[in-house]
Amino acid sequence: MRAKRWNLWPACPADHFARFPHLHRLLVQILYNRGVTAPDDVEAFLTGRLRFDNPFKMRGIAEAVTRLRRAIDRQETIAVYGDFDADGVTATVLLVETLDALGGKVRAYIPNRVDEGYGLNCEALERLHASGATLVVTVDCGVRSLDEVAFANRLGMDVIVTDHHNVGRRLPAARAVINPRQDGCGYPFKDLAGVGVAFRLAQALLRARQNYDHAPVDLAEGDLYDLVALGTVADVVPLLGENRDLVQRGLASLRHPRRPGLVAMLEASKLQAGRVDATSIGFVLGPRLNAAGRLATADISYELLTNRDQARAAALAQQLELLNRQRQDETLALVNLVKEKIAQLGSERHLYLAADKGYHRGIVGLAAGRVAEELYRPVAVAEIAGDRVIGSARSIPEFDITAALDACKAADDGMLIRYGGHAMAAGFTAPVDRLPELADRLEALASDALGGKELAPALDIDAEVGLDELDYATQELLAQLEPCGRANPQPLLASRGLEVCECRLVGRDEQHLKLAVRDPRATGARRGQVWPAIAFRQGEWYGQLQGPGRVDLAFALEVDEFNGERRLQLNVKDIRLWSDAPSGG
Repeated sequence: MRAKRWNLWPACPADHFARFPHLHRLLVQILYNRGVTAPDDVEAFLTGRLRFDNPFKMRGIAEAVTRLRRAIDRQETIAVYGDFDADGVTATVLLVETLDALGGKVRAYIPNRVDEGYGLNCEALERLHASGATLVVTVDCGVRSLDEVAFANRLGMDVIVTDHHNVGRRLPAARAVINPRQDGCGYPFKDLAGVGVAFRLAQALLRARQNYDHAPVDLAEGDLYDLVALGTVADVVPLLGENRDLVQRGLASLRHPRRPGLVAMLEASKLQAGRVDATSIGFVLGPRLNAAGRLATADISYELLTNRDQARAAALAQQLELLNRQRQDETLALVNLVKEKIAQLGSERHLYLAADKGYHRGIVGLAAGRVAEELYRPVAVAEIAGDRVIGSARSIPEFDITAALDACKAADDGMLIRYGGHAMAAGFTAPVDRLPELADRLEALASDALGGKELAPALDIDAEVGLDELDYATQELLAQLEPCGRANPQPLLASRGLEVCECRLVGRDEQHLKLAVRDPRATGARRGQVWPAIAFRQGEWYGQLQGPGRVDLAFALEVDEFNGERRLQLNVKDIRLWSDAPSGG
């Protein structure tokens, strides 16, 4: 059990509370913790007043719209080149639907994860050229594909890059590059997902048609919000600002799904459409869409989202169910193999890189994430495939993994063939004979950044409360913060000195804890009230919680529904044995 640091947010100043006398103090505190402090921002956050910026403020969009309108007018073949994860698939569907509605001659291309890997590749571009494509639009990829874009140009194809990943030292020589992270881009919101960037381009195309051609189009911006919500939440980008606005709109669409594929997915996964939220996307729908690209082909997910036949959609949804179960089993097996490999490395390192011929590249990222979470160290897991190593890395907030790969490339251009990603996640391809050097270089960089630091996962606790302060009204109050996700996490509360009335192991392999707890400080009608609690993947606490005892719990307050009954429960994120030590750390 790796101890977590509890970071209790300090109470916001009294004069800040005074600015919002009409709001509950707990809500004001949590918004303060999220950086939502100005009255206008608080009002917009709570009322769902959506504020979309002008898409033409994004660098590259005007040039892209001009080139795409010309391609549509001339009936050129446009290829939308996507990615095999949920963000890339939804972005591909979104842009293909938009261009098709505008009268474009368009086709989708999503590379195979195993055979082709992430991003543009020259073989695929050659096939697209042979099929007659004269314009390639990337979604969720391409900003680091300098050689591939140059190759497409030599073939006589124009390329428009839309991406959201970190930008390298140079941009590809594309007709237009659309990425809010690039230098010189005045677009105020930088954290869009790949599907969010694609949506802004689609929005600009639709508005240009409306403003200049005045011809009716059988597609509205609102028809695309379901795709934007799916890809944005699944890609774990910050759910504040523009992303939150987009996801709110998308959730409203998902609760009344019009796509047969989404209806079938909800039925297959036993989700009620009217209760779809960000958690449903993150833990149910997103993993199923991703499973196809990981273990088979992302074309399954693409067809599911575009198919109009309900029977075919139902068959595809069942296929995703089976792939998702397979993904869960294979991830667990690979996690165990990676942990065994790490154990063989001996002394504790600052970064772990595990590679083997038997590792499935479709799930190496999932395994890296799970092990990084357990060890609280950056972890890279890779498949050795012939003369190459193809892997994924997951990091911790204290270490920017993509910046580290940048440093490896700068130190020795031959150490990496390709790579890209974000601060916390990256993919890479390297020559197999350079793997030891890559591992050593990454370890040295991690040692410089992390050496001497007390490394432990942190829980940012919004407020400390007594259980007698919680009820359905509190839960409804906290629900105003939805949709929750990265940068706007589900509110985390803490209660100390709780009595453990019951403790038992539940779930497959008995890896979860089911608890019943009581707050001895409760008074009046709440005195003696017993609260149900669930602690996922914390079964190792079972032996320490037998018999009388008291604990401190960090938890999210949620509604549990079972057999038609609803009740409040504590979703426990961490457990501490109680002490009389003062609160706050």
